[in-house]
Amino acid sequence: MGINLSKGQKVDLTKGNPGLKNIMVGLGWDVNAFDSGADFDLDASAFLLGADGKCPSDKEFVFYGNLTHASEAVKHMGDNLTGEGDGDDEQIQVDLSKIPANIEKVAFTVTIYNADQRRQNFGQVSNAFIRIVDESSNTELIRYDLGEDFSIETAVVVGELYRHNGEWKFNAIGSGFQGGLKALCGYYGIDAE
Repeated sequence: MGINLSKGQKVDLTKGNPGLKNIMVGLGWDVNAFDSGADFDLDASAFLLGADGKCPSDKEFVFYGNLTHASEAVKHMGDNLTGEGDGDDEQIQVDLSKIPANIEKVAFTVTIYNADQRRQNFGQVSNAFIRIVDESSNTELIRYDLGEDFSIETAVVVGELYRHNGEWKFNAIGSGFQGGLKALCGYYGIDAE
């Protein structure tokens, strides 16, 4: 059974799991009962960040429009347009051994596609979670349930993998942003057009 994290909690990933190399980051969510007249299309993304907390270039942004990082360290498994069904709605595979040396953190985010036009926000989303699975054994190592503390936000930084003394750790962030993907890109130093 994996560790269930609460907001702000940090946990060692590789120290307690020596030899851990390939992980799958699963993100899931449900949409609350009322109908806004449009599907909720939530999108998982990964930002590969340098020591300054910014992406070295636009190529360090892995999302539905750029599924695989050039190093092949981070691969997005494809866009889910509705979030229907149980389990992971979107998955991102990470090969820790291939993450470039200049990358200190990998931030995992979820945004609502066309949130403003569809008048949608994270107050209308429930049961959102992130989990990290050891792909070699299919064991869930970490799970973080975001809870219901969002209202008008249209983007959430769910958590981040980060390098510390040669090991990888995970930090449960759970901080929301207004302005969707564009705001996140700005925060991480990418020009989002």
